[in-house]
Amino acid sequence: MPAVVEIFTDGACRPNPGPGGWGVVLRYGAHERELSGGEAGVTTNNRMELTATIRALETLTRRSVVHLHTDSTYVRNGITRWMDGWKRRGWRTGSDQPVKNEDLWRELDAAAARHDVEWFWVRGHAGHPENERADKLAERGLEEARAS
Repeated sequence: MPAVVEIFTDGACRPNPGPGGWGVVLRYGAHERELSGGEAGVTTNNRMELTATIRALETLTRRSVVHLHTDSTYVRNGITRWMDGWKRRGWRTGSDQPVKNEDLWRELDAAAARHDVEWFWVRGHAGHPENERADKLAERGLEEARAS
């Protein structure tokens, strides 16, 4: 059985919409890596949640078995429940509206296709250690974006 890459992601935006940040904790065996970044312009929390997930998956240099943990039901439901329908309908929702954040959903679709990903939802701000770390990294990305 191949080793699993554990990924924990989070996004932050204040105000929403406004400047945003994202954070990632990656773990492969005893190895850990943290990533963060931000956008100084107007963005949304959902865009930052998606960006964290994309950047995490793009960081992996070879096909991997991934357990991806997010506190965003938007990200988890989008990739596991809604995306197939959006693609069938030409990136339109069930009510025939354009999919919000289509650009990032397309990036996530491509990034996830390069790996074997299992998606997990964790409750945010509930004491989960890696989710709390990802949250702090997202906050750091937000503060760096504001300072730029």
